[in-house]
Amino acid sequence: MSATPRLPSLAQALLCFGGNFLMISTGLFVFAISLHIVLFFCLLWSGLHAWLLGHDFTAIRGMMNSGISNALPAIYIFILIGMVIAAFMQSGTVAALIYHGLNLLSPGFFLAAALVLCSLMSVATGTSWGTAGTLGVVLIGIGSTMQIPLPLVAGTVVAGATFGDKLSPISDTTNLAAMSANTNLYRHIGSMLYTTVPAFLLTLLILAVLGLGFADRPLPADAIVDLQQALATHYSLSLMATLLPLAVMLLLSMRRLSPEISMSGSILTAVAVAVLYQERPLVEVLNSLWSNTPGNTGMASLDALLGRGGISSMSWTLLLSLMALALGGILYHAGFLQALLEGVIARVKRTASLIATTIGAGIVGNMGMGEAYISIILSCQLFRKAFERQKLDPAILSRSVEEGATMSTGLIPWTTAGAFYASTLGVPVLDYAPYAFLNYLNPLVSIAMASAGVGLLQRVRHQPAA
Repeated sequence: MSATPRLPSLAQALLCFGGNFLMISTGLFVFAISLHIVLFFCLLWSGLHAWLLGHDFTAIRGMMNSGISNALPAIYIFILIGMVIAAFMQSGTVAALIYHGLNLLSPGFFLAAALVLCSLMSVATGTSWGTAGTLGVVLIGIGSTMQIPLPLVAGTVVAGATFGDKLSPISDTTNLAAMSANTNLYRHIGSMLYTTVPAFLLTLLILAVLGLGFADRPLPADAIVDLQQALATHYSLSLMATLLPLAVMLLLSMRRLSPEISMSGSILTAVAVAVLYQERPLVEVLNSLWSNTPGNTGMASLDALLGRGGISSMSWTLLLSLMALALGGILYHAGFLQALLEGVIARVKRTASLIATTIGAGIVGNMGMGEAYISIILSCQLFRKAFERQKLDPAILSRSVEEGATMSTGLIPWTTAGAFYASTLGVPVLDYAPYAFLNYLNPLVSIAMASAGVGLLQRVRHQPAA
């Protein structure tokens, strides 16, 4: 091999990326191979291309280590996310949100209420899939009874579920984007509020207007009562007690304390509520923080939700993230990312164009790789230098990446999220996608605001990563 490694040509970069895209897409959706195993072969393929450029094994391993090193502080947060989710289940926080939220339903405001309920649920649990698989299924059943078009109901569920997946401090994609862009978690969330809140309010207005056309539809009171009775039988549901863990986390977050402190305070509060108010055995509650167990309400989908969480539940995402970061380290440090898109990025001079390009790259990444996690990590690594050159805060990068990757993943039929929503809600992706208004209004609002120079944070020096 040559003493001085060379930079890849555009042709080799295309070959390297094309091989990775092909392995991920066919491995996931043709042969149903575990994504972790597919990434292992992507690491081998990318490592081979780096070796052909003149990098030895030690250098390639260093690239992988460098890709992972920035993520090390987030490991603590990933562990705490699993504990928070389990603690919220044990304390009755999630059960109370469902129980009292169902009281908001009425035919005329069903769609708007469904968006709000799914948004609250996904923020509280940090999971879009869990929200769609439980509350979303319930809303599909209620909407069917009211004779509301199911694609409209499913699109509303996906929009609300994605809202929390993007904004919740215990969502894996929220933490992954902040970590990959090397920005503070709460600064990342604060940055997203600039564009997400207007898009959410616009979506809410659209759904409220559409909902008026269904005001004369019947309300399936029996189904709602059955669900509420199942919850009331197994939980004490006072809002003052059950929402205390969530209030503690929000209060500590508003005081700008680190995520580790906010989540730890919330976990301790939830454990106390579970033991003292829900009267659950202390040993059972503490063991659930490692691996929660399904509930026993008699409703399978509800029991599955109430059994979510625990440190062990985060292992899939954590290990996947580490492998994707290692892959991104090779692609970035060996120059494949730069060779592939530096021509495009070099032509991007305006801030709005850069943000639009970043959002578009997240969408294309989802379409090519079928998974938002990888798209988030690679997009952050690819566009970081361009955002630095325009002196934009890293939180603008993480926001733009989420508005491309996180918001689009449920609108693409062959992504893991799209396949999950379609099978869980019983509505094809292409049928509900036009009605997931928030998912495509949010990127459009972001680009429009950037064009107007609104919501662009000033860069903060020496900003902690998490």
